[in-house]
Amino acid sequence: MDFSRFRAGLLNAKVRKAILILIWTATSLLSAAALVSPIATRPSAYVLSPGDVAPQDIQAPYSLSFPSEILTEQARQEAEQRVPALYLPADPAISRKQIEQLRTALNYISVVRLDAYSSDEEKISDLSNLTTIKIDADLARTILNLNEVRWQAIQNEALNVLEQIMRDSIREDQVNEAVRRIPSLISFSLPQEQAVIVNELVAPFIVPNSLFDREQTEAAKKKARESVQPVIRNYISGEIIVRRGQVITPMVWETLQQYGLIRSQTTHEDYISSLALVAVVTGFGILFFTRRSNEPGNNLKILKRLPSQVLIAALFLLFLYSAKLVIPNRTVVPYFFPLPAFGLTISILFNLEIGLILSLMLSILTGFGLTNALDLTIFYILTSFIGALTLGRGKRISAFIWAGIAIGLSGSAVILAYRLTSPYSDLIGLATLVAAAFVNGIASSSLGLLFQYIFSQFLGATTALQLLEISRPDHPLLQFILQNAPGSYQHSLQVAVLAEQAADKIGADSMLVRVGGLYHDAGKALNPSFFIENQIGGQLNTHDDLDPSESARIIIEHVNHGVMLARKYRLPNRIQDFIREHHGTLMTRYQYAKALELAGNDTSRVDSTKFRYPGPEPRSRETAILMLADGCQARVRAELPQTEEEIRSVVRKVIEYCEKEGQLDHTQLTMRDLSVITESFVSTLKNTYHPRIRYPEIAPATQPLSIEETAK
Repeated sequence: MDFSRFRAGLLNAKVRKAILILIWTATSLLSAAALVSPIATRPSAYVLSPGDVAPQDIQAPYSLSFPSEILTEQARQEAEQRVPALYLPADPAISRKQIEQLRTALNYISVVRLDAYSSDEEKISDLSNLTTIKIDADLARTILNLNEVRWQAIQNEALNVLEQIMRDSIREDQVNEAVRRIPSLISFSLPQEQAVIVNELVAPFIVPNSLFDREQTEAAKKKARESVQPVIRNYISGEIIVRRGQVITPMVWETLQQYGLIRSQTTHEDYISSLALVAVVTGFGILFFTRRSNEPGNNLKILKRLPSQVLIAALFLLFLYSAKLVIPNRTVVPYFFPLPAFGLTISILFNLEIGLILSLMLSILTGFGLTNALDLTIFYILTSFIGALTLGRGKRISAFIWAGIAIGLSGSAVILAYRLTSPYSDLIGLATLVAAAFVNGIASSSLGLLFQYIFSQFLGATTALQLLEISRPDHPLLQFILQNAPGSYQHSLQVAVLAEQAADKIGADSMLVRVGGLYHDAGKALNPSFFIENQIGGQLNTHDDLDPSESARIIIEHVNHGVMLARKYRLPNRIQDFIREHHGTLMTRYQYAKALELAGNDTSRVDSTKFRYPGPEPRSRETAILMLADGCQARVRAELPQTEEEIRSVVRKVIEYCEKEGQLDHTQLTMRDLSVITESFVSTLKNTYHPRIRYPEIAPATQPLSIEETAK
């Protein structure tokens, strides 16, 4: 599997769904294994397994017919092997190519023969250097000794014989047979030695012209497999399935499973109860995330990405198995174990809702089967919830400190609630457990901070701390933009504010949008003079003397330049998405219109693809908001509308144009979202571009004003 495609979530929908089911199934099964303490006790064993020796004759307890997967697969493989290889029809282009190559070789030999300035040895050396035909010294001398009439006859015959052979279909395994046919096709009017020359000249140019058709062959094999009906195995009551002393083969194992004759060595109620709990918890998780992910405007779409599922499953199992390894049969360690770190990590990497739900599931499974399961489960649930709620987006290091304190306080409260009235508790024991709760808080917040940094790299995600770090004005790339393209820098600041306000209104990630807005035009810093915001008024526009297509190329190139700079300065992949998608696949309309004008408005004479941005179209609400904000800010700055209605008209035109061009098709923005975005843009732009009064000039007073006049 292509890992880059896996990481980006670009796999086929069916493949992705199958992998998601596999992840959920594997996680559930491994969780069930953890609950029956496979770490502390021996794993479940079976009486028999494939490869074992049957201890006695095993008979069929009743008549049974069932489809055998093993026999069916064998039948399918046999049907697949019976499918012959399929080949494409003979390709005339290959035959013509070979004839042309032979003609070229013959012309070369003719030139060597006619070379009056070379000796015979030099001519022989020249002929031996021919790459398409291997001509040894004897054959070369024979060719050189031919008169022109004989040589011309040999050339004609060689071309004629090759054409006859290449007219037939020749497959890879038929080349030798075609070579053996050469003598029978050579005219009998030629002497034997000349026929040998024709044979030597033609043979190297015989190649397959009927190529293997892998696609049709695979399709035929697939059809043959699918045509095989399931093979039914029949047993009658009392029939011997396997005799004593025989090895249990996979086929026998399949039959025993169908009869339910495979049993574990020990059957305990713990297994049933563990599986029941895992089934309920897993069902709850699937039901919750399925329902919520299908609701419009939800923030759980990231869970459909395979890397996210893999990370969550791995982290879930890591904490569960670690807990089952160190917690059982201990008194203080359960309250020290930093289970809330899981909820903190998930909340930061994804969102609070996912963190709370998964923490609930993990806490229930972790506490199951322990001596004090009730109070430990409540302890883990409340500390995880309160820690995640206190942390929020984790925008500052101090937020992690406060989350650790909140975990310690809430954990202490739970300990006091369950232990204070217990006759088996004393002050020293309570103090020890409370101290363990605070250590738990410190460890959880520390692990959460560490994990969010490590795993965000794996997911290509952006955390609040990362966004805050790269949004600082002293970031090297922002400084580079400011110094080289101050106009673009100011434009990016305005677009970032405009997009941030709108994102906040519809519940999108406003911080991500703001930082993406700061960097979306980074590529302009490499060619600042080609962009209007960096040009000084009154000077000639650098685009005026350029061909429209070249002008468009330079403008469009700022996207690729921006991605290059983002990679150079190690910006997160999510920020790079804003650079790639902020123009989507829109067109540089000014240059395109100019090109049309030069072409007499004949669209057939203008290649519109040269005027389109490479894209892709926005694939998230955040990048779509930035596209709209970028377009609106540019239009408003250019048209300078005077009233609120004029601003609203400009905003609507931009949004309608992007909709018409299909730029919002993959963003999950609803009509309500677009309406809210419109009003947010209008409000922000109105406050940004409000008219200002011209202050009158005041002549300096000839005499100082009195205190009363100054007060007035």
